Amino acid sequence: MILYGLKTCDTCRKALKSLGNAEFRDIRTDGLPKEVARAAHDRFGAALVNRQSTTWRGLSDAERARNPLELLADYPALMKRPLIDDAGTLYLGWGRDTQAALLE
Repeated sequence: MILYGLKTCDTCRKALKSLGNAEFRDIRTDGLPKEVARAAHDRFGAALVNRQSTTWRGLSDAERARNPLELLADYPALMKRPLIDDAGTLYLGWGRDTQAALLE
């Protein structure tokens, strides 16, 4: 299991603590592999981009209109976190549904 997120993200730290067997990858330093980004975008669509973040609010309208995968490559903090890859099954966020699926 691989957890993609930011080391400074409280939600990512909570998820990592709960998932003792997860490998953590910081998307700011390691980046998000293109194939994972594509699969996540195919699965979650617009939900992959956190439109409530301060990074998003700081973008111009032209930047916001760019392809989401390009935006995430340039601004990793825009990704809703964490993104969890459990043997090819992707989960986004650390809500009750994700916790129920991964902690049982």
